[in-house]
Amino acid sequence: MIRGIERRKIFRNDKDREDFLERLARLLPETQTGCYAWVFIPNHAHFLFRTGIVPLATLMRRLLTGYAVSFNRRHKRHGHLFQNRYKSIVCQEDVYLRELVRYIHLNPIRAEIVSNLTELNKHPYCGHCVLMGRKKRPWQNADYVLRYFGKSFRVARKGYFSYVEAGLDQGRRDDLTGGRLIRSVGGWTEASRLRLKGQHHIKSDERILGESDFVASVLSQADEKYDRQHELICRGYDLNGIAKRVAVICEIDPDDIFSKGKQREKVKARSLFCFWAVGELGITLTELARRLGISVPAVGYAVERGKAIARVNNYQLIE
Repeated sequence: MIRGIERRKIFRNDKDREDFLERLARLLPETQTGCYAWVFIPNHAHFLFRTGIVPLATLMRRLLTGYAVSFNRRHKRHGHLFQNRYKSIVCQEDVYLRELVRYIHLNPIRAEIVSNLTELNKHPYCGHCVLMGRKKRPWQNADYVLRYFGKSFRVARKGYFSYVEAGLDQGRRDDLTGGRLIRSVGGWTEASRLRLKGQHHIKSDERILGESDFVASVLSQADEKYDRQHELICRGYDLNGIAKRVAVICEIDPDDIFSKGKQREKVKARSLFCFWAVGELGITLTELARRLGISVPAVGYAVERGKAIARVNNYQLIE
């Protein structure tokens, strides 16, 4: 979920909406991110994504940064467009996918942008029209969603429409849009620490939408990542330690990683360095950008390149 700062509009007209759609059409296939539902409301937008080959944070940074720059230029404004970070909720697919698709696609009716389902069927800035076959958006995984409602398109669309119709009177669902607890305790790392200390009430975290076993599994993965970061730090793998390891692999001086230049080996080394710094140590893109003297988007691209380099060459941070 993304919202305009101070509840201001992030979409002023159809040109804005078409700009955002073009970015989705380019970035979702490029990052192999699945999209099951989406909607644009003047001051916010909702999406149901399945993470692809890059982290959700990378996709959202590229999507929102590019759009904000374009929006500001188009409307001759300056400053932030979005309210803080986007809010994300990890969801258990087999339990909640159908409910989330319905809830997201009914937003235009709740916001009184359209009056009824007949109008919603034709509304171009919501994924509902795609599921109903009225609009084609190749980047939206309509077939995947429709399989939940029937084996043939005709039966599936009829089943989907009936399901959406049955949800008209539900109104706002706080149980599907929560997220207070994880922020109040300081994020994923702190949530993992609390759980390790025995504070198991963390399993009720509203940032994870699913049954107890699913929530426990997600938090367990967070624990493993925290343990991994702790192990690396104990072994001396801070940013300088990672730079030394990368320097050995790429046969360059560690200082070259922090210096400007676009030589092939330097770009390779910097990309691998960024990938491990973000993925293994959890260093923020902003901090890396400051250390390397490059932009945050440039660090994001470097992380993606580094991931591919490590995978193709089977490079490991720890020898």
